[in-house]
Amino acid sequence: MGLSSPAQFQGTLTSKLKEQFDAGLLAGQALHADFTMAQPLARYTQADHEIWRALYDQQAAMLPGRACDAFLQGLETLGMARDHVPDFAELNERLMRATGWQVVAVPGLVPDEVFFDHLANRRFPASWWMRTPAQMDYLQEPDCFHDVFGHVPMLINPVFADYMQAYGRGGLKAQKLGALDMLARLYWYTVEFGLIRTHAGLRIYGAGIVSSKSESIYALDDTRPNRLGFDLRRIMRTHYRIDTFQKTYFVIDSFDQLFDATRPDFTPLYAELRDQREFAAEAIEDGDRVLHQGTGQEPALS
Repeated sequence: MGLSSPAQFQGTLTSKLKEQFDAGLLAGQALHADFTMAQPLARYTQADHEIWRALYDQQAAMLPGRACDAFLQGLETLGMARDHVPDFAELNERLMRATGWQVVAVPGLVPDEVFFDHLANRRFPASWWMRTPAQMDYLQEPDCFHDVFGHVPMLINPVFADYMQAYGRGGLKAQKLGALDMLARLYWYTVEFGLIRTHAGLRIYGAGIVSSKSESIYALDDTRPNRLGFDLRRIMRTHYRIDTFQKTYFVIDSFDQLFDATRPDFTPLYAELRDQREFAAEAIEDGDRVLHQGTGQEPALS
């Protein structure tokens, strides 16, 4: 949701909204001007709850020793339901007390400016619907499990919560400056697919990894991807793919490092990087802090 190219957005949004309507994701629901809607709790089926339970149990069992402490502590603090799709209102009671954030239900894709405005005001837009049994470990468009299980526990962490709000504010500015592509890469390689180095070794904090069994293993154990030290300029120049596991992961040393690196005004940085060459997702470049150089083999979703 969000982060689409401005030039392509209107057609994409129209198409996605039609898809959402045809799939019944909007039928009978009032969609507000900010693209939020009441979470339709009565529309969750037994199959939806069973998929949530299976995914939750699977990830909760494998993430200790893989996910960072901040994620695991956030999951524990939230007391997120294991056996049914959570009620966002119940999550918000704990989340608001912790960091002032709240989860708001959306049907899926929202306009970039709406997405950024929500983040800037400490609201996380989460798709309300659940994936199908055929999509248990991977789907390209985020569903409720990805958005809620994957993203929301990290919002308990005060530094990461502030980073997400700052990202939203920066997104509103980047849109005016025509720099969304660069900022989208930062979101992709941190919020979605970030790794952190700890005294116990590499750990996961990105939502796209912690919500996927296969990528939770691949990101830390597989020899194919690169693992590079965090570098803001490098990330903003690096392409990514959405049709496969990542070819490169960027590793932060702490959440303070991430927040401090992204605290300054990006306006001069966008101007500096605009005419510089961009890097392929699998590239290793001079000056990279290489923690692990991948084999270069093509990853395959499994």
